Amino acid sequence: MKKIIPYILIVVALLIAGGIYIDSTSKTADNLKPGGYRQPKKINLADSGKPAQAKLKTGQGETQMPKIDFNKYGAAPNFTGISHWLNGTVAECHFDCNSRISSEKHIQQQSLNSDPLTIEQLKGKVVLIDFWTYSCINCIRTLPYVTKWYDTYQDQGLVVVGVHTPEFAFEKVTDNVATAIKRFKINYPVAQDNDYATWQAYNNHYWPAEYLIDKNGQIVYEHFGEGNYDHTEDAIRILLGMDKPVAKDNGKDLSGIRSPEMYFELPRLTNLAPEQTPSLSPKPYTLPPKLELNKFALEGNWCFDSEKASLCGPGPGKIKLHFSSGKVFMVAAADKPITLKIKVDGSAQPDVAVQMSDLYTLFDSNQYNEHEIEITIPEAGFEAFTFTFG
Repeated sequence: MKKIIPYILIVVALLIAGGIYIDSTSKTADNLKPGGYRQPKKINLADSGKPAQAKLKTGQGETQMPKIDFNKYGAAPNFTGISHWLNGTVAECHFDCNSRISSEKHIQQQSLNSDPLTIEQLKGKVVLIDFWTYSCINCIRTLPYVTKWYDTYQDQGLVVVGVHTPEFAFEKVTDNVATAIKRFKINYPVAQDNDYATWQAYNNHYWPAEYLIDKNGQIVYEHFGEGNYDHTEDAIRILLGMDKPVAKDNGKDLSGIRSPEMYFELPRLTNLAPEQTPSLSPKPYTLPPKLELNKFALEGNWCFDSEKASLCGPGPGKIKLHFSSGKVFMVAAADKPITLKIKVDGSAQPDVAVQMSDLYTLFDSNQYNEHEIEITIPEAGFEAFTFTFG
């Protein structure tokens, strides 16, 4: 997980040392809207320039397929720059499945690679392209719908291709993606787009994003983020020649989430308590007596880099967060198994064991209001990437 810090961070380090920190993400503080999407780095959602999604006119109790005004977005770009094609079939873990080394580097695989696909060879089929990445909570909540569509309509002519475009370096590891494919029961081909080549070919900006391609190879429908699952499924059904709509299903109501996704990486570090400043080298931190809503603070010896904050010095360490939601997740990792002690509003919660780079559930409730969570990390080697909410 250790990386050479990019040259640009040397400049950041000098600015920090001089008491100046330039916030390069001031236009992207709202990285996660309830029921929304995550942005790639340095993309302002409001300035994305993507065409508006087609509106579907449906209602409960309808027996006739709604009229959908499919748009003409042009010919679908081909898959390009794909490092691996995965088909979702991996063997059982023959090592310690909780071991970060085993999980990320040494999983035994069967039929891991599938044959490359092209848009040309898929003509005559209806194709759904799903851009996702495995630690994204928005993608995780969307995947049950995508996998169901594939399982339901593959015999009627639907092809689903997952394009896995990573947000973090650990999501580039093929074994990690293969493990996620198995966990989420994905049976359709997944293209590993580590260099964003296919992402850029589609002028995509979002996780998750769905593109529907008709039998002539033309993109006719786009949907970004969570929700409107019935709309997308009806669009699939119309392209397949079906004449009955599905039941209304917009997905889980996420209106109670009032905290944005929060990053620990230097380029997008906007939610750290104002009393604390990031440091590239190990620095001692003390929790402030009070935290504003949607701010977090650290205790112990921490250091920051271009993707994460790490507990660098001898433990223990702490992270405290003031948030408004019913559920808290963290993308995290550790050099060896580490058990986190969790308290929410002073009450102990179940311990959370962390090792492999993944999304972990820290708090799971239906209490959608303000809370404070305190996470105690017993020793060094822990890495925090993001907080997300549900």
